[in-house]
Amino acid sequence: MEYAYLLAGAIIQALAMRLFLVPAQLVSGGISGIGQIVNSFTGWPIGLMVFLGNIPLFLLGWRFLGGPRFALRTALSITVFSFFTDAFMWIIPGEGVTHDLVLNCLYGGVMLGVGLGLVYRGQGTSGGSDILGRILNYRFGISISQSYLMTDTLVVLAGGFAFNWEKALYGLVVIYVSGLAAEMISEGSSVFRTALIISSKPDEVSSKILTDMERGVTILKGTGAYTGADRPVLYVVISRAEVNQVKSLVQEVDPSAFMVISQAHEALGEGFKPLLKR
Repeated sequence: MEYAYLLAGAIIQALAMRLFLVPAQLVSGGISGIGQIVNSFTGWPIGLMVFLGNIPLFLLGWRFLGGPRFALRTALSITVFSFFTDAFMWIIPGEGVTHDLVLNCLYGGVMLGVGLGLVYRGQGTSGGSDILGRILNYRFGISISQSYLMTDTLVVLAGGFAFNWEKALYGLVVIYVSGLAAEMISEGSSVFRTALIISSKPDEVSSKILTDMERGVTILKGTGAYTGADRPVLYVVISRAEVNQVKSLVQEVDPSAFMVISQAHEALGEGFKPLLKR
């Protein structure tokens, strides 16, 4: 299943390049962005340049980021993406789907992010700035998000010189949108919520949630800092659609209760998605 994610993710990224980003000259960072810039001046195939440009980074990644397991998955992702980026050139019209920069930016960013997210779910990397960002994090302690920002911003700025600054600004939007889409696909769509409930009637509240909503409740030990009194804290995981229901149940039992509702990326275990190793 992981290799299916890798293959699908790499092909979707190649489609995003050929349908939206390359026709609109939108540079999204990384080795593929450098390939776009060089292609605009030389006509050299983008996929081939992506493949060749990833070789030194691939060797560094082999050394610092996990050896053979890293190598196999990353090599597969890079090879498939590079091959289909050039292969789609013979199938997809050079002008792409639309000439509208906004549409190319949004749809290209979302499709690119979906492909990246699938590659991450397959426990792989997409090469390029992904490898470089992780190496900078490993060797110099620079956070991965800062590493991506530095490397991709430099490429987008280069795109501004090569094409124009309006397209460079749209390129920054592509990076942001693709990042959101990649996070949603790889980590979940944030459809779950967690509720922390502090009530003077913890038994009645938990019983109501257990019977009416059929959701599990965990009772955590808590102490009020001001009063010093014991204050049990109820912890509940619910779906987004159940937020109003749990508010109503708590208000019915104890109108003076205190609640904090937070967002969760994923819920694994009984009542939710099975806890399986991916």
